[in-house]
This record gives sequence, structure tokens and C-alpha cells, in this order.
Amino acid sequence: MGVQRCLFPLRGVEAVPFAFVFCQRLTGICMSFVQANLIHLLAALWFVVCWGGYTRYASWKGRDTACLASVLHLYREDWMRRMLLRDNRIADASVIGNLERNASFFASSTLIILAGILTVLGASERAVSLLADIPMVQQASQGMSEIKLLCLALVFVYAFFTFSWCMRQYNFAAVLVGSAPMIGERHVSEQERKAFASRAARVISMAANQFNFGLRSYYFGMTMLAWFVSPWLFMLMSAGVVFVLYRREFHSDVLEVMVYTPTEQPVVDSPKDAA
Repeated sequence: MGVQRCLFPLRGVEAVPFAFVFCQRLTGICMSFVQANLIHLLAALWFVVCWGGYTRYASWKGRDTACLASVLHLYREDWMRRMLLRDNRIADASVIGNLERNASFFASSTLIILAGILTVLGASERAVSLLADIPMVQQASQGMSEIKLLCLALVFVYAFFTFSWCMRQYNFAAVLVGSAPMIGERHVSEQERKAFASRAARVISMAANQFNFGLRSYYFGMTMLAWFVSPWLFMLMSAGVVFVLYRREFHSDVLEVMVYTPTEQPVVDSPKDAA
């Protein structure tokens, strides 16, 4: 009986008090951690609201307002329609290849950044001690500092998957360019050509949107560096990034240039010339 109790110490009703005590202690630990790091957790919540909220807002506002994404999509549609009017598509494939290499560069850079973050995480005690020697740095516990590093790593993990998916979508676009109908194909109707151009432009725009999401993760990842200095500075930097992104997406000078399409004015003869 004693051996059986040692092997199976908790059975039936006896396991209920143990589970209750365990949950109670776990709740107490969590509550004490939240109370000790409340401002840091609020800063993290504000960071998520800024990032996710702006992503939703930009997607909603871009439906009926001129922005970089919507204007560039119109240019991509023109690009694909003009591509179907020429047999030589080497330049088009080269442009898509250059866009893909940009995404590949950021994906490779993200892996290097992740390696650095994991290295710092392995020596977090020394990193915390070095931060403690810097003036104007608000001190945080060892556990909170490791959580900050993990959150920073998660941001760049998301960036890597976003850029890698962007690369694949540009590969899909390259396949579409290679399969585009030629000028001399008479069995392809004009309606089918327009539909193909629309689909190809849509695929390229989807890849560009993924690239944009990856860049946003870099912007917001940079703001997380301020979290190690002060949670208040972290919240301020998060709001500042939202302001910068909004200005560039909806009110930048390059947007005004691309939206404005000059048209050639017809020449009107003056009364003197007409006479």
C-alpha cells in the first residue's frame, strides 16, 4: 500500500486539492509578475494596437482613397497590358527578378538579425547588466528582459515568413509573364488578354503588399529597441512610426507625382491666327 501510494500519490479526490493549490500558486505568480511589470505589458499592448490597427486602417482607407498601393496597382495593370503588345518580354522578366532580389535581400538580413537576437538571449544576464550601466535606462527584471528579446525575435520571424512568401509570389508572377499570350496568337480574344493582364497585375500587387508588410515589421521592430530604454519611449516611438507610415502611404510627395498624370492640351488657334 505504501509503495502504491509512492508510485501514484494522487488519485481521485486527492488530486483535487493539489490541482487547486497549483492553480492558486500559478495565479499568484502571474499576478505578481503583472503588477511588477504592468507598464511594460501596457507598452506591449499599445505596440500591438498600433501595428495591427494601422494595418487594418490602411487597408480600409486604401479602398476609396488614393494611396501608394492603389496607385501602383493601376500602373501594374498598364504595365501588363503593354507587355502583351510586345513579343520581347526580357525587360519585364528582368524587372520582376529585381523585385524578387529585393525581397531575398531582406529575408537574408532577417536571418542574420534573428541569429544576433538569439545570441543575446543566450547571454541575457550579461546584456541586462550592460544595460543597467547605461544612464536613463529604466531597469527591468531578468524575466522581463528575456520576454522583450523573445518579442523582438517574433517580430523578425514574422518578417522572414512575410519576405519569403513575397519571393514566392514574385516567382508566380514570373511564371505568368512567361505564359503570357503572344501578339500573333489569334485564338486568344481581346477579353482574355485583358483578363490575363488583370490577373498578372493582381499577383504582382499581392507580392508588393507582402513586401510592404515585411518593411512595416522592420519599422516596428526598430521601435522595440526603445522598449529596452523605457516603456514610455517605446509607446511614443510606436505612435511615431504609425504617423510616418501614414504620411508616406497617403500624403507623400511621390504619391502626388504618381497620381498626377499630365495630359497634352489641344492647340487652339487664336482669333488673329484664324484670320
